[in-house]
Amino acid sequence: MKVAVLGAKGRMGAETVAAIESASDLTLSSALDLGDSLDQLIKTGTEVIVDFTHPDAVMKNLEFAITNGIHVVVGTTGFDDKKLSELKNLLSKNTKVGALIAPNFGLGAVLMMQFSQKAAQYFESVEIIELHHANKVDAPSGTAIRTAELITDARKQSKKGAMPDASKTIIPGARGAKVGDVPIHSVRSHGYVAHQEVIFGDAGETLSIRHDSINRAGFMPGVLIGVRNVAKHPGLTVGLENYMEGMK
Repeated sequence: MKVAVLGAKGRMGAETVAAIESASDLTLSSALDLGDSLDQLIKTGTEVIVDFTHPDAVMKNLEFAITNGIHVVVGTTGFDDKKLSELKNLLSKNTKVGALIAPNFGLGAVLMMQFSQKAAQYFESVEIIELHHANKVDAPSGTAIRTAELITDARKQSKKGAMPDASKTIIPGARGAKVGDVPIHSVRSHGYVAHQEVIFGDAGETLSIRHDSINRAGFMPGVLIGVRNVAKHPGLTVGLENYMEGMK
């Protein structure tokens, strides 16, 4: 399978290039970065792209790929409802193309989100703390937003009431940014890669579910799962967990 990496000079892109070059069943067809022509994807016969670029550039890249029948695996952050709607519209015009939007490629991070969704049924309170490197351009992280959405859905299904909070005097932002039911607190600092802790509380006990990415190599098994499976899933898929079902 011929795979191209967009954002190849970035930290995640460079790690992805190395992972593809090391995989016996994959061929690196192109390694593109800012200023490179997307036409190279056509010339090299690329079948799948992995995009680790920038929220401002990603939609142009995806439009080119989907229009030309190339499957897309996307780790670029910043996908809101508007962008997902635009992507669905693009895919409706080429129904054989698969697109994976993955808030996180870490297998442990995906499991953290699933475990959190399960735990949300049983605890009255939950908050998220996410910690990332200082160069990350968005806050909260896509992983934190996705986790909060899953938790909120689980709370609705379990008919959970409002979380207890007696705070009356609050400096703006002190209680975090709320996504659905869940406050998210973002930390940005050198020294971190990607970390998230989900803290649940109820009378007499707490539960913490934490995932730590020690280095970017830890994301590569998930990226390769995406690359190897995206063509089998035409249309839009959000979340790597949809490709992990049944895998051991």
